[in-house]
Amino acid sequence: MNIGEASKASGVSVKMLRYYESIGLLPRAQRTESGYRVYRAEDVTALRFIRNARDLGFPLDRIEALLGLWRDRTRASAEVKLHAEAHVADLDEKIAVLQQMRDALRHLAAHCHGDDRPDCPIIDGLAGSAQPAPTSRSARRPASAASATYARIGV
Repeated sequence: MNIGEASKASGVSVKMLRYYESIGLLPRAQRTESGYRVYRAEDVTALRFIRNARDLGFPLDRIEALLGLWRDRTRASAEVKLHAEAHVADLDEKIAVLQQMRDALRHLAAHCHGDDRPDCPIIDGLAGSAQPAPTSRSARRPASAASATYARIGV
């Protein structure tokens, strides 16, 4: 099948399909004498695998490892599980950072009067001039790169 058909069958855009080929995630397609790419059913299956892994948020390097395991019929499922569990841990960390961001913004918004006055804790916090938050709240935050930013904006 041609690139458009492979794209439609896999749900991966033509642009991403070319990108995956260029980085070696997908083997280079065979070419016709006129230079058109030709994809096999196995290529479309691999593209679906990549799309599904991307939909779950797997980074490309981990997808590459998972593709290798998928192609290796002698693989141990324990190795696949390790990749999945590591990704879950990464997602948990991202969720914690997003929750910190939400809490910081919620704190700033709660202290903004939202009226016609020009003073605004949100603007002050973004500028780094907000008053520090109570220490009990700060003590509950897990340490992260984002924590320094939240401390600067007074959350």
